[in-house]
Amino acid sequence: MYSIAVMPPAWFLWLGLSGGLGAEPIKELEHRLGELALQVFIAVLAVRPLREWTGVSFLKLRRALGVVTFAYVCLHLLVWLVLDVQILSEIWADIVKRPYITVGMAAFVLLVPLAVTSNNLSLRKLGPKRWKSLHRMTYPAAILAALHFVMLAKGFQIEPLVYLGLVLGLIASRQRLPRRTAAA
Repeated sequence: MYSIAVMPPAWFLWLGLSGGLGAEPIKELEHRLGELALQVFIAVLAVRPLREWTGVSFLKLRRALGVVTFAYVCLHLLVWLVLDVQILSEIWADIVKRPYITVGMAAFVLLVPLAVTSNNLSLRKLGPKRWKSLHRMTYPAAILAALHFVMLAKGFQIEPLVYLGLVLGLIASRQRLPRRTAAA
């Protein structure tokens, strides 16, 4: 799973180095990594509804997809910090001045404890109830990530709204779905 996850960022890097990312390669790289992170985040949210609707379980992939999401978010953030803004003093000003960056940073902050505790040791140390309670921060983080994309879009664009709709729909469907019970 993780070896496959390396391929899209490597491809984007290759495109950037070979001139395949257009006139503004840094902005394009930043955008593609962010969108990729949001797509994988949506896949994380889709795991349980897919199981409920199809009976096929992808639960073993959910944690790995969550870690991959965080890795893509970190790459997205690094491109913004290192290649786009570049000046440390301007980073804080950018976060405060631009609401879409503030929202994106809030999503990132919510994801950090989730990534740190996405391992079996943390599950054992926290206990299943506390671990599950902590990992419910996935929902506000996903909403903030999708909102970040909507706010970033210039003018009225359908694509960011579709992502936000998918996130909200998957979260809503998860809240309404009954849990499967073992056959008696």
